[in-house]
Amino acid sequence: MTSPLSGGAAQPLKIDTSRPHPARMYDYFLGGKDNYEVDQEAAEKFIEAAPEVRVAVRANRHFMHRAVRHVVAEGGIRQILDIGTGLPTEPNVHQTARATAPGTRVAYVDNDPIVSAHSRTLLADDDTNTSVVLADLRDPRAILDHPEVREVIDFDEPVALLLVAVLHFITEAEDPDALVATLRDALPTGSYLVLSHATGDLHEDRREGAAAVYNNATATMNPRTRPQVLNFFGDFTLIDPGLTPVPDWRPEQPPAPDTPPIGIYGGVARKNG
Repeated sequence: MTSPLSGGAAQPLKIDTSRPHPARMYDYFLGGKDNYEVDQEAAEKFIEAAPEVRVAVRANRHFMHRAVRHVVAEGGIRQILDIGTGLPTEPNVHQTARATAPGTRVAYVDNDPIVSAHSRTLLADDDTNTSVVLADLRDPRAILDHPEVREVIDFDEPVALLLVAVLHFITEAEDPDALVATLRDALPTGSYLVLSHATGDLHEDRREGAAAVYNNATATMNPRTRPQVLNFFGDFTLIDPGLTPVPDWRPEQPPAPDTPPIGIYGGVARKNG
């Protein structure tokens, strides 16, 4: 699912409870309990600036599940690399995927030790088709070469790469385009990229105020425009309906009439030969 990143790969990975953490804030938005007072206070400030955020994070999670079901059922994918998985909220990616294809292999990657610990508790001791890896999106090569990723992911076969609500926690100075390109280039033909990203396009009047809440968090919020998000897909081919607000990506039922505009884009693209 989603997780913000709190430090470069060369820095020690440690739990920081002195500042808000976007993964724990996300958990609070979803109604979870794996968060601290500092996260709750920051999340409430964000809700003041963007009252639709609880609806938005649920819509983003529903998008992820629909996208996973599509790549498994329609795309024939049997292995998934989920980077920035965030605190686990059931159903998780492996549960959603295996409801369609029981043998689907999943590697979860996050740089937050809390996320790693919680994720591991969900897995059965004999589950050899799932791994939980402590690593950082800012060092994609280390993720691709990580032995615990390689235990379950065969990069000679199609892979679904999930970057769901994580790239907006990467600054421009950290070159998100290059990070994603490294990951895309490692995927063989027939692979998929599932991606969602916060945008200020639909709420320009309060974009800066909402993003400012994250200025004291372990990762800043960096909303991007539709063309910027579209660029992350590179030469992959977007499947219908393309890059849309997440509630509009193949909805299973029409949104409620009073649903506010959701400032998160989502899309699924395939790597063709």
